[in-house]
Amino acid sequence: MINIAICDDENKILADISKKAQSILSDASISTYSEGKSLLNDMMDKSFDIILLDIDMPETDGLMVAELIQKMESKPLIIFVTSHDELVYDSLMLHPFGFVRKAFVDKELKKVLEDAADEISSRDKHFLFHTSAGDIRLKLGDILYFEASGNYINVYTALQEYKFRETLQALENSLGSDGFVRVHKGFLVNSENVKIIRSDSVVLVNDICIPFGRSFCDSARKRLMRSMIH
Repeated sequence: MINIAICDDENKILADISKKAQSILSDASISTYSEGKSLLNDMMDKSFDIILLDIDMPETDGLMVAELIQKMESKPLIIFVTSHDELVYDSLMLHPFGFVRKAFVDKELKKVLEDAADEISSRDKHFLFHTSAGDIRLKLGDILYFEASGNYINVYTALQEYKFRETLQALENSLGSDGFVRVHKGFLVNSENVKIIRSDSVVLVNDICIPFGRSFCDSARKRLMRSMIH
């Protein structure tokens, strides 16, 4: 079951979005909040998969709430909801999963929620490979990047490194639809774990810097940017 929190200080809009979200994801459990502080308090002992968060709220606004949520252990997908289009640009630094404009809720809510549900489902996918020590099974979301090393591939997580026999091209073909992007002839990175996109490189969540290859730079940057603002 997907757990969704919706936070908006306008009760009528809150009820409307909640009703529409329930009709889109009928099996979801939905909790509603009229202020950011109440949501943050509940998140001390309750986790959510998706948070629909109004940007323009009194006292603690949505941007501040999102910043505090990102410091928590759980990592829900944050979807900003706003009636002020200009605030969307202010929120990009927080890398939200998506946006819904209140004037276009009927048009935009369905797609972004379905995409979020697909993203949550993909987090449960695994990558299985064979090493000299035996078969290894990793969650795709835990993989930071793959690095070509002769006839072998090094795969890196935040805590460990493994080596197995494969080509990077074969990995790109099998994992490209799961958010892995070829940024260099020797590197395939998990877009979910990219923190910063520079003109010549990407920085991952563990602060490892991976260079762009000249022939991969333009297409890789576009794919990674789309992933960040998805």
